[in-house]
Amino acid sequence: MIVLKFGGSSVADAARMREAAELVRAALPRSPLVVLSAMGKTTNGLFEAAKTAEAGDLAGALARQRDLMAAHRCAAEDLFAGAVPEALDGSLTDLFGELELLLRGVAMLRELSPRSMDAIASLGERLSTRIFAAFTGGAWVDARGVVRTDAVFGEAVPQSAAIRELAAAQVAPLLAPGQAVVTQGYIGGTEDGLTTTLGRGGSDYSAALLGAALGAEEVQIWTDVEGVLTCDPRIVPDALPIPDLSFAEAAELAAFGAKVLHPATIQPAVEARIPVTVRHTGKPHGRFTTIAAEVRTGRPITALASRGPVTVLTVSSSRMLAQSGFLARLFEVFGRRGVSVDLVATAEVSVSLTVEADVPLKALVQDLAAFATVEAHEGRAIIAAVGERLKSTPGLGARLLTSLGDINVEMISMGANEINLSLVVKQEEAAEALRRLHRVLAGGGA
Repeated sequence: MIVLKFGGSSVADAARMREAAELVRAALPRSPLVVLSAMGKTTNGLFEAAKTAEAGDLAGALARQRDLMAAHRCAAEDLFAGAVPEALDGSLTDLFGELELLLRGVAMLRELSPRSMDAIASLGERLSTRIFAAFTGGAWVDARGVVRTDAVFGEAVPQSAAIRELAAAQVAPLLAPGQAVVTQGYIGGTEDGLTTTLGRGGSDYSAALLGAALGAEEVQIWTDVEGVLTCDPRIVPDALPIPDLSFAEAAELAAFGAKVLHPATIQPAVEARIPVTVRHTGKPHGRFTTIAAEVRTGRPITALASRGPVTVLTVSSSRMLAQSGFLARLFEVFGRRGVSVDLVATAEVSVSLTVEADVPLKALVQDLAAFATVEAHEGRAIIAAVGERLKSTPGLGARLLTSLGDINVEMISMGANEINLSLVVKQEEAAEALRRLHRVLAGGGA
């Protein structure tokens, strides 16, 4: 069997749903499990409705609820030529009634807890899958009873062993050639039956988790691009398609800002050694990228990715010189503050590192200043060059740095796994840096 995951842009309206349905029909001989995101911008609309209700504006929240209801009913009526099946009509009515009750409760209490937000956010996927399952004739499965998670609402952690057992009991019996099974991405449930979400972009993660649990032959991620490109095409219009990627390369690209894949998507597939393909819903016979456990291409550079803004902290102290324990004390501060450190570069008496822009910077600097001198430079960006032969290709580093010309590189870090060379530049210079580096990747030299 295979898993087909369709993102929000692939099920944004009735026309897109028809395209997705054709792909599902073509895959029927392979017993497809279909994992759907919410339609278009539905999740954003649900968040806005919830925030509006929290502010006490019930009328505004219900107006957004009615807009969402109209969009879904319009799609259903289009798909069924105005004759929406009674069962589907009843399901849509029930789901929007549930949304109204939740919004009224939030508005009454003027409180939006993470648990309530997850309950509200889950309605996008539950709505889209009800419509899609009815249109395709697929069996509908509630992911909240299969994708078991802990109770950390908003960023729930899946429990893989439980998911395997639940998928074997509730999904596997429905899978058969000629039969599609439709379920939701992004959402899960606790052992007590509470609704959770896996974080924004978690539908890819859901597809990989379920594919691993069911021993899928392949996980197909259907989106609005022809696979993974060598750079963000909005910045580098002549970005090139990548036919294949290793799991290690894909994970590095995702972690450093590539938008196609949710970073956590990779891990369940790695462990189960299931290939993941990234495909364009509107161009099913076009180019695509296959991500597999081991790909040997011999490419010095596979792709570029960028993430920002980030903050660079440089911590200096003469106590570092020939002294043990300094780094332990340094990183204890970050651990105590719950701050994740990304890049690290060390010298004899200083350490430079990057953190996300939203960290508690003032408190962090104050803690570090108790035993060191601290400089903070905000508004920076990380550019990552990822490739199998970065470290072993003579002269490549010099070509990359030379290509940047007058763009100042403030920090350099070669990843621990030799396939990632990361550079830190000012945020406003990141786009031009990507364009210049891409010329080297494409073979144009410095």
